[in-house]
Amino acid sequence: MPKITFMGAGSTVFAKNVLGDSMMTPALENSTIALYDIDGQRLNESKLMLETINRNNGSKAKIEAYLGVEQRKDALRGANYVVNAIQVGGYEPCTVIDFEVPKRYGLRQTIADTLGIGGIFRALRTIPVMLDFARDMEEVCPDALFLNYTNPMAMLSGAMQRATGIKTVGLCHSVQVCCEGLLRELNMEYDEKVQWKIAGINHMAWLLEVSKDGVDLYPEIKRRALLKNQGKLPQPPIEEVLERARKEHGGELSQEAEQHLREQHELYEKYGKHGDMVRLELMRRFGYYITESSEHNSEYGPYFIKAKYPELIDRFNIPLDEYPRRCVNQIARWDKQRDELLANHNLTHVRSREYASYIMEAMETNQPFKFGGNVLNTGLITNLPSNACVEVPCMVDKSGVVPTYVGALPEQCAALNRTNINVQLLTIEAALTLKKDYIYQAAMLDPHTAAELSIDDIVAMCDDLIAEHGDWLPKYH
Repeated sequence: MPKITFMGAGSTVFAKNVLGDSMMTPALENSTIALYDIDGQRLNESKLMLETINRNNGSKAKIEAYLGVEQRKDALRGANYVVNAIQVGGYEPCTVIDFEVPKRYGLRQTIADTLGIGGIFRALRTIPVMLDFARDMEEVCPDALFLNYTNPMAMLSGAMQRATGIKTVGLCHSVQVCCEGLLRELNMEYDEKVQWKIAGINHMAWLLEVSKDGVDLYPEIKRRALLKNQGKLPQPPIEEVLERARKEHGGELSQEAEQHLREQHELYEKYGKHGDMVRLELMRRFGYYITESSEHNSEYGPYFIKAKYPELIDRFNIPLDEYPRRCVNQIARWDKQRDELLANHNLTHVRSREYASYIMEAMETNQPFKFGGNVLNTGLITNLPSNACVEVPCMVDKSGVVPTYVGALPEQCAALNRTNINVQLLTIEAALTLKKDYIYQAAMLDPHTAAELSIDDIVAMCDDLIAEHGDWLPKYH
């Protein structure tokens, strides 16, 4: 049976999803599951939680835990699949640095995990660690498939694909929920008859086609989206929204999720504001809907977060400092959530929609599975650079992952993608060469950063970020 190694297993809830999915899949239920982390307490918590699920599923899997760099090769040895979910530097100190240093220069961010100055530095501290993983894998499991879930997805997956011999595909859940989420948001029905096609780059892939029974849904989508951003689209009653959400989440909804839905419903009813105003505006202007959320996409371009036009923040309901806020809230409620997971001796799992278990199942059973994957652009999207990491439909079976040919994106979509790819490619160059000039150039070409700061301030900000990261970064020259 296969061996699945999970890097960053201290991400307990995500480990529950991916590895719980594996234990609920007949082709994977007898796997050896190797958990790896550098935090002993979080590693042990994940092991205890997964052992409970495994026990309640007949103790079919074998679960092992490996702590620290000294045991990393043993965790990887003989693995068939390696799932990556690490966060180098954590919330403190590194995420705090990513936000607070740019603030001193007047540069504000929302999530800072994919692009922008925060995404650049998250990549610079993560790529060296992943290259260490790759060197170990080339020695002890050279044929394993590396499934990357860590952001910045395109930079990290692209570095692995270009600089190592490890078979790597990046996975992001925003693809499989994109079309359904859009239709639900606009009070349109979503079922198995709806057909869609998505391609582009991670967090800025485009819903290129959406139809039902051969009818193009985009005209109606755009009509409703315009009404929604004007606060004029009628909303269903909150109880109907909650009931639909419960069904979509297996019958249960967390207290936090229910509160968020109630707040969003009230915000729209009172003020005509909602959480997806940026994406609907981008669809209005560029013609196509984007996969990742508005709080992400608000910082991928020069249009929405602007010190000169502070009214845009309110107009498009943009949550500045959203990721630190989420981190603080998550840390505050973790003790309770951990106790609920560990103390529940009847803990079970229902297979989620995360791609990982379905990809591994397809490779074990030779039954093909289609998914959205982040792969090297080997002519797949003809009007994007060949050394970019792109997000396209992929097929997988026992022979491995095979990405599909997309052709040319609509030119305006490709153009917007290229502004982000510029930053991604230069950040990868910085990580691979350790040349500081590439860091400066990546930041100077970032659309949001360049729209707000002068070249001198960008260089000074990068120097400050390098200094404050200290040993979290390698030495640049």
